[in-house]
Amino acid sequence: MSKELFPIGFQEWNPLPGLRPKVACQYLLDNMRQAGITEAFIILRPGKWDIPDYLGDGSFLGMNLAYLTIHVPFGVPFSLNQAYPFIQNSTVAIGFPDILVQPNNAYSQLLQRLNQTKADVVLGLFPTDQPEKVGVVDYEQNSGRVSGIFEKSPFTHLRYMWAIALWQPTFTEFLNQFIQAKLQQLIGGRSPQTLTEIPAYTEVPIGDVIQAAIEDGLHVNSHPFESGSYLDIGTPENLQQAIREHLP
Repeated sequence: MSKELFPIGFQEWNPLPGLRPKVACQYLLDNMRQAGITEAFIILRPGKWDIPDYLGDGSFLGMNLAYLTIHVPFGVPFSLNQAYPFIQNSTVAIGFPDILVQPNNAYSQLLQRLNQTKADVVLGLFPTDQPEKVGVVDYEQNSGRVSGIFEKSPFTHLRYMWAIALWQPTFTEFLNQFIQAKLQQLIGGRSPQTLTEIPAYTEVPIGDVIQAAIEDGLHVNSHPFESGSYLDIGTPENLQQAIREHLP
């Protein structure tokens, strides 16, 4: 099964009596729904069909869900850009369905910050003691303006990493142009589906794309969740912790 569907905790599911398991990715979708987000694209690699089979059209979550498949094997920024034709004129919220974040209203707070600052991107920041494993953020405490994002960094003085974000169409366009330039560099004018082998390539994290946007003049702001938390369930230890924390 896909790890995004691993049962973590329980929920009431009216009109059925009693409790039913709550799967990992639902925590992200519920957090988005609290902010008034009702339309979401779930981007999948081919073969993870158990996810749409379980979530369906999203009606039981109070959302409208659609699914996109990944056909470019070069990492997260390329995957996110699959949604470009559908979201290029929209405010976009992103999150990772195998990462659990607190508080439950995190996206509501990010949306408020986006409206206040009129930034191109707002990052949700969470405390970390493992800067070498995540994307840590250098930001101005008073204004929240981000000056740098450092992926898997030795900069241990930076206390916060980013895990969720909201962005405006300006960054969606920047991301698309960034990806088109990379694809031209990697495969010329060919279609990714026609590749018989993957060209040599060092994956660019999405944090590096946001850093490139900062250097290009886009305004990236932040909202630190000082008492918030994030937990990547991709390791057995973290999965066990998540299950323990959500026991009824």
